[in-house]
Amino acid sequence: MPNTLTGEDVQHIAELARLDIPAEEETQLLTELNSILEFVGQLQQVDTTGVEPLAHPTQFTPEKTGFSGGPGLGGQQAREDEARPSGLDVDALLKAAPAREGRCVKVRAVFNTESADAS
Repeated sequence: MPNTLTGEDVQHIAELARLDIPAEEETQLLTELNSILEFVGQLQQVDTTGVEPLAHPTQFTPEKTGFSGGPGLGGQQAREDEARPSGLDVDALLKAAPAREGRCVKVRAVFNTESADAS
């Protein structure tokens, strides 16, 4: 990844995200994205020798949460994983989607360009 982004990069990112970035906002967005990348570059310079990697930025323990944990978080978990209603109108969301398949939103492949296109 290059150290700085260009206007072309911003347009490409916007296209992938299906965002319409007005021309007058592109320069400000380019500045902000490059500032973020610069900060990430600074973070990459931090010596993390001896620092154990985390699955989550805070250490959850059974004593703090009341749960014994689960896979993927090193035995640590904030809450039980259970389905619950979102309160959103699914039919309205599906109607607004550019493409759908049954009751699912169909999206264009981003990483595997050989896949079927949803457009």
